[in-house]
Amino acid sequence: MSWRRIDLGGLLEERAETDGDRPFLVMADGVRLTYADFNAQANRVAHGLREAGIGPGDRMAIMLRNSPEFLFASYALKKLGAVEVAVNTEFRGRGLVHTLNLTEPKLLLTDEEFLEPIGAVRSELSGVGRVVTDFDELVGDEAGNPEREVADTDLAAVLFTSGTTGPSKGCMLSHRYAVRQGEAVAHRLRLRADDCLYCPFPLYHVDAAYMTVVPALVLGARAAIGRRFSASRFWDEVREFDATVFDFMGATLSILWKADQRPDDADNPVRLAWGVPMPSWRRGFEERFDLTLAHAYGLTDGGMPTWEDPDAGEPEYSCGKAAFPYDVRIFDEADDEVAPGEVGEIVIRPLEPEVMMKGYWGMPEESLKAFRNLWFHTGDLGRMDPEGHLFFEGRRKDAIRRRGENISAYEIEEVLLSHPAIAEGVAVGVPSELTEEDVKVYVVLKPGVSLDAEELREFCRGRMAKFMVPEYVEFVDEIPKTPTGKPEKYRLIEWHQEAMAGSRPG
Repeated sequence: MSWRRIDLGGLLEERAETDGDRPFLVMADGVRLTYADFNAQANRVAHGLREAGIGPGDRMAIMLRNSPEFLFASYALKKLGAVEVAVNTEFRGRGLVHTLNLTEPKLLLTDEEFLEPIGAVRSELSGVGRVVTDFDELVGDEAGNPEREVADTDLAAVLFTSGTTGPSKGCMLSHRYAVRQGEAVAHRLRLRADDCLYCPFPLYHVDAAYMTVVPALVLGARAAIGRRFSASRFWDEVREFDATVFDFMGATLSILWKADQRPDDADNPVRLAWGVPMPSWRRGFEERFDLTLAHAYGLTDGGMPTWEDPDAGEPEYSCGKAAFPYDVRIFDEADDEVAPGEVGEIVIRPLEPEVMMKGYWGMPEESLKAFRNLWFHTGDLGRMDPEGHLFFEGRRKDAIRRRGENISAYEIEEVLLSHPAIAEGVAVGVPSELTEEDVKVYVVLKPGVSLDAEELREFCRGRMAKFMVPEYVEFVDEIPKTPTGKPEKYRLIEWHQEAMAGSRPG
């Protein structure tokens, strides 16, 4: 495969020139745009932004739900050499202040629905310029490609991590980073120009922005962006868009699996779905919905270095092998490489400049900590077999230290999800009277079933080591999550602390 050195604006303009009449973007409410139509509208916004004073290197924040306007603004900024700051629409209070004050955007594009949370912290916002809610104000009259000088190594966007364990960090991502992710998705999964790539996750997240829209650009395929993930609407949207590929993350695959079976489950156009984590009931899901699942490993900060080959019959639970432009190893706590089969921290090194993040915006100490000893430290645990297949073993930051044992929250959660009465289950470490931590699990039951704490512990005792069995069990109606489906574990720990202090039932 030829790995290209082209910026995102140039890639869009090239596709509009060669495949202008091909369908590109499909969204809810009948939105259907060809490559030529999308490029022309992005150009109008680029000219409008230039008139509004946005130029190379300037930062502009976008706080919008999934919409054509989000993508028009995003690619207009790419054409100008400006920097998109993608703001999580769920941020409120300190999180919102942190994001905007850290990046100091010259302009904030948002919607009427977000004026209230922005207004609530307006007195604390020190570096935000103009706030615009009328998108038409930013649309110029000229539809031609704007003159520009943009290198593929230039900074394209600041995407914030979901902040499940603390304050969000802004990953500085180049045009080349984005193009390489798109090329890798297309190449490693053998996607085709006639595919429709569906993603229900927010456009301020890497999955939608760089793992769905950019691969479509690379291939000349269609990108289908849903409103948001909804178990009740998911398959209806898939059929509406005639989607052939989708990605999953967090609890989304589990939620789809736990839904009541229907006679038409297999009556869908999807041939391939990829993502993390890969569940133990993988083959059952593939048979039920008549599709193939593919595993991968990656993170916004480091890119997607490994992909399972969907046609190669790789070892079960393998995330695939590392390939250009990444090198992946497993290190111990001294940053020495461990032997095959041993568990350690997954570390990544680029084989080409700018295919990983440049660092965390405004957080030089965090950047140095992540990129120590010439490798990016993911904070994730894994192992490699002698052939180089990567196996994800959990997150070091999710590790629970109990009675001198390191426990993988991921392993506990796998057992919880295997219980027929459980729809969702999350494990966290909470302070213990005996020092270190105890295990607490938060559980959402399926409708119409019952389960008590001791019954669940008994179920766990037969399926995990004694020191992993949860000390605390709390049944809840809903697990707090980020918009991309990841449990907000820091909030669950706060819930426990409040319960222990008597300020919250639990």
